[in-house]
Order: sequence, then structure tokens, then C-alpha cells
Amino acid sequence: MKNRDSSAFRELLVCLLCASVLSAGFVWFCWMRGYTLYYGDAASHINIARRIIDSRAPGYAQLGTVWLPLPHVLMLPLVRYDALWRSGLAGAIPAGAFFVLGVVCLYAAVRRATGSVATAVVAAAVFGLNPNLLYLQATPMTEPIFLGCFAAAVFFCVAFQQTPRLRYATGAGVAVLAATVTRYEGWFVIPFFALFFLLQRSIKDAAVFAFVALLGPLYWLAHNYLLFADPLEFYRGPYSPQAIQSLAGYPGDHDFRVAWTYYRRAMELTMGRPTVWLGALGMGLALLRNQSRPLLLLALPIPFYLLSLHSGSTPIHVPKLPPDSYYNTRYALAALPACAAGVGMLVAWWPKALLRVGAKGYPAGALLAVCLGGWVLHPSVESWVCWKESEVNSRGRREWTAQAAQFFRQHYRPGDGILTPTGDVTAVYQALGIPLRETLTVDAGFEWLAVVNRPDLFLRERWVVAIAGDSISLRFRDPRRFAALVEKVAEFSAEKEPVIEVYRKIK
Repeated sequence: MKNRDSSAFRELLVCLLCASVLSAGFVWFCWMRGYTLYYGDAASHINIARRIIDSRAPGYAQLGTVWLPLPHVLMLPLVRYDALWRSGLAGAIPAGAFFVLGVVCLYAAVRRATGSVATAVVAAAVFGLNPNLLYLQATPMTEPIFLGCFAAAVFFCVAFQQTPRLRYATGAGVAVLAATVTRYEGWFVIPFFALFFLLQRSIKDAAVFAFVALLGPLYWLAHNYLLFADPLEFYRGPYSPQAIQSLAGYPGDHDFRVAWTYYRRAMELTMGRPTVWLGALGMGLALLRNQSRPLLLLALPIPFYLLSLHSGSTPIHVPKLPPDSYYNTRYALAALPACAAGVGMLVAWWPKALLRVGAKGYPAGALLAVCLGGWVLHPSVESWVCWKESEVNSRGRREWTAQAAQFFRQHYRPGDGILTPTGDVTAVYQALGIPLRETLTVDAGFEWLAVVNRPDLFLRERWVVAIAGDSISLRFRDPRRFAALVEKVAEFSAEKEPVIEVYRKIK
């Protein structure tokens, strides 16, 4: 028993070291090339964390609504350092750490479910060597954090089935709890995990799991109620996906057939077609062995996203399907743990009659070659659809961010102050390292309202930044009222992006 435990520990240690080196290497690669903050959401996540400690109204309320809090909380110890904030590394480091957790937990879950080192190695490799996931874990995005928590939860379920212990049910509850305060997929999986424990004929363990896991959704409902007087503000508020999508239709909206077409295509683009279909075959085989059935829980994000596409105002756009663009393609990576485990399961089911003595590694090597060969033959970042999605959708934003940053680099002096909207414009101040407490934004409450409504009395900031057509722009572009107060000194624009206006206070 001691030898077995020692061997398992060494396997996990090797897996941990390999995943850590891989993660650190990709974080460095993306940072050196300036890719870390290509995703607009990545910049928003890290700036939410920064506002908690650096803004006119710092504190808990800066967590806001819609986006769940754990990723931002994880950034807090690092985002206070200007270099880590400006580079985006304050968000990439936690994402990378949870990527490593996901690789190790997936390896451990498959290893324990099948008793096969080769099966676990294939599953961990297909998961950990996926370049789209490696790119995401090198940015302040939430998907790698969720996948790490989710893989940990499934590991505890595998362990529970083999050795029913309350600590495993509790561990699964804590892991799912962390997932529920990271992404909403975590909310969806709770009843299915609880059902798993019930099917093990353990009402007590199911109850403990459900109690722990439900703390996340209950906390977020309370958070929204206390801060916004509506527990469902994140779902139906002005910043929710439902409000943003509004009445605009999209492919898959209330059409499961089209929703499946788009999600399937997104999976093939993010994981490669061989991984998707071999993984599906392997997960089907998992049904035939009782000890591997907990791995089926890894597939739960797939129906979640199909339901979201169908009726949750969550569009996914992929190349070569109308409207032939990139949007939310990365959501398909939620299916990667299931597909990776499924590919690994094919090793466990490989007919022994086809193996010569000493050739047990052949099927593992063959499957890895099939699943990863495409990335090796086409190593350019242009073949990584998640990188391409972020690069294409950020071109205009990066262009006018660079223009505005150059302007303020020449004209802004510490302490000048800027009246500004939030959102993408914050990237300008982040790029220059201008403390966010020197910017006056809507989250300052009464101070903001006073300045916007009566700038002639309360405007102390030297600079005013507006997006053409927003409340600030409409207020200050009226020459009859504020010609003696401010003057328009610059305007920045880029293709498919709103115009940014800059006003300077007349002394």
C-alpha cells in the first residue's frame, strides 16, 4: 500500500511540475508579445479587481454584478502592484494556477477511475496541451479558473464512488462552490452532482454536498439584493447578457438544431475535430464501466451551453457560419475536460489482442498524435481560434487605446484628474499607470452625479473623456452651455469602434 501511495504521489508531482512549466512558459510567451490583454473581458476583469483597492470609491461594492467575484478576489494580492496590473499578469497568474490544478485533477480523476497511467497521461495531455486553453490561462480570463474547480469536483466524485467518505462529498461541495462564484456553469451542475451522491445511496453525503455548493448562488443572490435591491440583477439588470443582447436575434436562438451546429463547430475549432469525436466515443464507453461513470459529469457544460444558446441570450459566432465572425468561441472549451477524458478512455478500452508485448504505449502515442498533430503541424498563433478571436475583436480597441494613451502621455500630469466612463476606456489609464483614484466614474455615486449634472459648479478634473453619444458627451458638446468651461482638444476613432472625445477644462 505504501509503495502504491508513493507511486501515485510521484505521478502527481511529475504532472504538477510539467503543467506548471507549461503554464509559466505560455504566460511568458503571451506577455512578451503583448497578448495578455487582447480580450476586452480580460482587461475588464483585472480593472474590476484594481478598482476594489484603487478608485474614488474603493471597496466591496466594486465587485458589481453579472461577473462573479472569485476571479477578481484572486487577483487582489497582485493587482495592487502597478507592473502586474498594467501588464495583466496580476490576472494571468491566478488563471495559470487553476489551469495547473485542472491538469492535475483531471489526471488524478482518470487515473483513479481507470487504474491506468497511460489513460490518465493521454487525458491530461489532450487537456493541458490544447493551445487555445494555454492561451486563455495566460490571460485574466475566468474559464481556466472554472475548469480547475470543475476538474477537482469530478475527482472527488470518482474518489467517493470508490471509497464513500464524507470528506470527498465535502471536497466536491467546496470545489463546486468555487465554480459557482467563478462562472454560471457552476450553478447548472449542482443538481447533477447532488443526484450522483444520491445514486450512491447516501442521502447524508448528498445533503452535505448540496449545502456547501449552494452557498455560492445564495451568496450572489444576497449580494445583488443588498447592492442593487434585486437578487436577479445579474440576470435581468442593464448590464446582463439579456439586456445587452436585447431583442436582436442570433443563430441558435430558440432553435436547438442550429444551437448544436454552432456549438459543435466551436468545439471542433477550439479542440480539433479528432479530439471532439474520439472524446465522444470514449465518453460513451465510460458508461460501460461503473468505476468510470463519474467521469460523465465532465460533459455537463455541453447541455448548459446548448440551453444558453437556445434561450439564454448567449450567442456564439464562428468563422464560415453566418455571420462569419468570432464571438464567444472560447465557450466551447468548457467541453475540453470531457473530450480529453474520453480520448484517454479509448486507451483503457484498446483491445489487448492488438498489442504486442512491450507495445502498450502505442495506442496512447497514436491517439496523442491524432489529437495534437494538427497543432504541431500548424504551430502559428493564427491557428488558435481563441487567440484569433481576441486579436480580431480587439484591433479597433487597441488602435484607439494606443492613440489616446499617446495623447495623455504627452499632456497628462499627475493629479490632473479625469472625468470618464468606465469600460474599455479604462485600458488607456491602465496602459499609462494612471491611478484609477484620479478618474471620476459612475461608481463614485453622488460625486459623479453632481459633476455630470452641474459641471459648472463641481467639475474639478482637468480632463473629460467621453464616448460619442454617451451622457458625458451629450453634456459637454453643447457650446452654448459649456464653451467657457471646457474645450474639445482631441478625438480618437478606429474601424468598428465608437469615437472617443477628449475635453480639457479651461482655467
